[in-house]
Amino acid sequence: MKLTVLVDNNTNDFSEPFLLGESGLSYLIEIDGTQILFDTGCGDVFLRNADALGIDLTHLDMLILSHGHEDHTWGIDSLIKRLGQEHTRQIKLIAHPHALMPKWFGEEQIAIRNDIHEFFSVQESVDPVWLTAQICFLGQIPRENSWEGKQAVGERMQDGVRVPDLVEDDTALVYKTADGLVIITGCSHAGVCNTIAYAKSVCADERILDVIGGFHLLQADQAVLQQTGDYLATCRPVVTHPCHCTDLSAKIFLSQHVPVEEVRSGLVLEFD
Repeated sequence: MKLTVLVDNNTNDFSEPFLLGESGLSYLIEIDGTQILFDTGCGDVFLRNADALGIDLTHLDMLILSHGHEDHTWGIDSLIKRLGQEHTRQIKLIAHPHALMPKWFGEEQIAIRNDIHEFFSVQESVDPVWLTAQICFLGQIPRENSWEGKQAVGERMQDGVRVPDLVEDDTALVYKTADGLVIITGCSHAGVCNTIAYAKSVCADERILDVIGGFHLLQADQAVLQQTGDYLATCRPVVTHPCHCTDLSAKIFLSQHVPVEEVRSGLVLEFD
């Protein structure tokens, strides 16, 4: 499996090509001839970076949404414009049902701006979905620990009224290898520890090779950081790649518990 970071908050180093960053996330995952786009960022930066890297996105098989917020979904508009509606209809889009609902932060709409059922072959699921023999969409992640996934982020529509949004649509991918699991997150609103625990349960494997993505640790209080670091240490990952919604102080703190490596637009990770 090859994972290419098409966009992250951090840009690439001084090597060429020079890439762009934004407050968003998008990965291209290639496995056994299947192209999977995981999130789209909030604009066209993922496409511009793909062009700079010589990556052809016209052969996409699947688009997976980690959740329904704008920094992970608004790039869908640019993808539709680039590929055309006839092309995108051939792409399977998989998401939790809540990811496709209206969402607000105050009075600002932060959800997908189009009825994507017009443009993609949509599969909504709260249950795990195996995309290939080795990679799984986790669906709705149980929130079993005491320190994660308890805080609402804005509101969503439910039965015609706006209710606090606990972002129950937040999900992740897990890649199952012979040596352990690679867990790929968007923002981890469900909690990165809850996500890891569920991935281990779904795959019946306790071994963690890598966790890459947002850990939802922006200005996190010390108690949350300590509990997260302690849990990660018990998982003994070979490496972690916290990014996007994980600030520098959280990365430094986690590095005292587990190996931490930096993420940037253009980073490529490969796993057997």
